[in-house]
Amino acid sequence: MKILIADDHPLMLKGLQQVLESQKKYEIITAQNGEEALGYIREEKPRIAVLDIEMPQKTGFEVARQVHYESLPVDIIFLTMYKDESMFNKAMDIGVKGYVLKENTVSEITQCLQNVLKGEHYLSPAISNFLIRRNSKLVSPASDKDGLNALTRTEKRIIKELADLKTSQEIADEHNVSIKTIQNHRNNICNKLGLSGTHALLKYAVEHASKIK
Repeated sequence: MKILIADDHPLMLKGLQQVLESQKKYEIITAQNGEEALGYIREEKPRIAVLDIEMPQKTGFEVARQVHYESLPVDIIFLTMYKDESMFNKAMDIGVKGYVLKENTVSEITQCLQNVLKGEHYLSPAISNFLIRRNSKLVSPASDKDGLNALTRTEKRIIKELADLKTSQEIADEHNVSIKTIQNHRNNICNKLGLSGTHALLKYAVEHASKIK
């Protein structure tokens, strides 16, 4: 059975590959970015694709959306290091079958695969409360049309700074963090708000920064 694993961290990728290949029942295909993963899904037709959410070229969300748009016959499992409720709800909305935290990946990925192969869903127990709140409809209010309620305080601050036309390096210097940290925040904001394209985040920031208190 073909399983695709896509992750831009070589150690994580190799570790998952070794764990699954040791079970002797999976043929593992690996990819190091979203564009490569999508190409393998189209060509190799794996049964399941295990995707890191944050990847170069295409995020896990972008790959999943394209998979559904093209009606490709593959079940999607997301990997993430963030216990982020809005990201989880967004993943469920686009039909992801599994949601696994990277901190528990090795111990949980086998169980996740088994569940998905049986037509079931799987999520890391540490975020089970997200599902409870989702099912209880206690997620962000529908009145939050701009999606601002989904953002953390830091992400809102970055939105305001982007609206002031500050660069990622300038924002990183003000926050006393690395530019990679700011880029990760920007990726998270785009994932939460469903933004894509080179200038989509800047346009959103300019249009909505005044609404942030």
